[in-house]
Amino acid sequence: MFAALVLDRAVIRAAGPDARPFLNTLVTQELARLDQSPVTYAGLLSPQGKVTCDFLVWREGDGVLLDVPRARAADLVRRLSMYKLRAQVEIADISDRCAVYADLAAPGAPGAAPDPRLPALGWRRIGPAAPAGDAAPYRSHCLALGVPDLAEDAEPDEVFALEALFEELHGVAFDKGCFIGQENVSRMKRRATTRRKFCRLRVADPPAKGAPVLAAGVEIGDVRAAGSGTALALLRLDRALAAPEALTIEGFPAQLAPPDWLILPLPA
Repeated sequence: MFAALVLDRAVIRAAGPDARPFLNTLVTQELARLDQSPVTYAGLLSPQGKVTCDFLVWREGDGVLLDVPRARAADLVRRLSMYKLRAQVEIADISDRCAVYADLAAPGAPGAAPDPRLPALGWRRIGPAAPAGDAAPYRSHCLALGVPDLAEDAEPDEVFALEALFEELHGVAFDKGCFIGQENVSRMKRRATTRRKFCRLRVADPPAKGAPVLAAGVEIGDVRAAGSGTALALLRLDRALAAPEALTIEGFPAQLAPPDWLILPLPA
């Protein structure tokens, strides 16, 4: 259990009369949802449909605040500024004034809202600036749930949105207008061709990051994060489901343990 952790996140403000319409043409989520909920999950994709950066989008007047991995913040500001052209929107990193807080307990601070990705992730809020704390408990909690940290577990533009669990974690609106990378996302959804995904594994000892995951001696993916008894791998899930014997990592057995909310492909 953890309470009021300050995460290593940046806060980016997009403000101005065109802020929401401008962002809505770029990101995976329908930002009109902010009229009913204070926060939603979304991402900016490459034209090929791969995740450049994921973030939580918070309502702020007619604009928004983006709760972003700190390591991706500068690049995200650069990309959004490149796209804005004549749009009346100002984009700035305001992390010197704001911090991102996560809490598994009942919210005690104004502005707290349930994490839109998964109820088990608890509550989240943006508050006054504070030094980042030890986020290891939060990371361990996410790992135990099978939720990836895309800033740590994937390179920019490495994984497709549906491989990164955007559908399961409510990060994409399939019924909205165009956004960058939409064609590929829609095609993978329509044809059910998402065979590679992040998935939780049960292990006796934490394997090294990058360790290959083998099915009958054939590599089907690799470990992206590991903790006590649990690993998170990016793997060909269809082949893992069809494996005739236990998967192995570094010579030791590993058990596929997809969370009940994960959308599974048909076995190969």
